[in-house]
This record gives sequence, structure tokens and C-alpha cells, in this order.
Amino acid sequence: MAAPSEERPPVTRQISRQSQWLNTADEPVELRDASSLLVVDAAGKRIPFGALYEQQKTIAVFLRHFLCYVCKEYVEDLGKIPKEFLQDANVRLVVIGQSSHHHIKPFCNLTGYPYEMFVDPEREIYRTLGMKRGEASITSAQSPHVKSNLLSGSIKSMWRAMASPAFDFQGDPAQQGGTLILGPGNKIHFVHLDRNRLGHAPINTVLQLAGVQTVDFTNRSHIINI
Repeated sequence: MAAPSEERPPVTRQISRQSQWLNTADEPVELRDASSLLVVDAAGKRIPFGALYEQQKTIAVFLRHFLCYVCKEYVEDLGKIPKEFLQDANVRLVVIGQSSHHHIKPFCNLTGYPYEMFVDPEREIYRTLGMKRGEASITSAQSPHVKSNLLSGSIKSMWRAMASPAFDFQGDPAQQGGTLILGPGNKIHFVHLDRNRLGHAPINTVLQLAGVQTVDFTNRSHIINI
């Protein structure tokens, strides 16, 4: 496990090469335009995207869709980040999906994710930030956060779609997500735009860049000598 955040100075600026933003000014036009667009919480309340990082450094994770098995397993691991790690670093964690807000609570219950979650139902913020639609070729590299293979994961996603009150994919299946570390204010620390379903940024990489203590996701069983 990495050293506590107070012993490791946070990265103040690292923009991913995958970013398609037009410039690297303190507030690129894409972020400026996105900041006034609205996200919706589980109660249906609408707030500007910029309000999420106005007062505090914030990790914002944009998902593909709520029935994506990769997103489910990634968010399950996000939910394992101890609350005190975020509090000690004064960092906010939010997840943003692209379905109706009615799907937020069931998805949080399914994944055990205890932090804030919002949706961008019309994908306006996704488009403004340049997040990709469609899928580039998937590399053979295995994500540390994905436990299911393509076949079993797809079957699970289809089953959840069929079992939901309304058969839908709870978002556009072609939409890719991304991860940003923003704030306070217009400060930009990191931008990563996913190219495919397995293209998300490793959580510990994001935590390190945000100055947050990293997490052991291996779930190894402890051996007890008798």
C-alpha cells in the first residue's frame, strides 16, 4: 500500500495524451462549456457540472452505461476506496452515468458504491468533453478491476437488462467514458478519455495523481499459520 497522501505531494498537472481537448490552457473551452451543463442526482435535482469541483479537488468518473459489466466491476472497486482516504486528501469522488436518474440508486445498491453519483441523460457533457462514441480495438492487457471475461460479462449485462422493469441498456451502449481530476475552481490535474470498454484509467493511478492513498484491490486471502 502506498504511503499516506500527506507524505506524497499530489501531481498538480498531468493531462493524458488520449485527451482530444483543443488546448491545455487552465480552462480549455471544452471544460468551460461543460461546466454550465447540468447533471442530475438520484432525487432528480439538477446542478451544474462545474459545481462538483468548484470548491474542492474532485475525481469525476464518466461511465459507459449502467448495464456495462466493466463499469459495474470498476465501480465496485471505486466503492472499496475507504472514506478516510478521500477525507484525508480533501478529495471528492463522483461517478457520472448517462441514463435516467431513476437508475442511480439501483446501480449503487448493486455495486455497493457509497459515494455521489449523477447522470447526464442527454450526454451533453460527454459530447462537450469529446468523449468517444464507438469502440477502438481492445488490447489484450487485463484491467485489474475487471473480473469477468467478455462472454460471461455480456451474458450478465443482458440478463440485467431483461430483468429490469423496462428492457433498456440504461444509456447508449456505444458511448465511452473517461476520468478527470478537476478543481478547486478551473484547475485541471488529469484528463483521460476511454477508447474502449477496457480503456478506463486504473484506480490507483487516479488516486496517486489526486494525492489520495492507494488501495489494495487484490482481495488476497490471509494465510493463518496454526
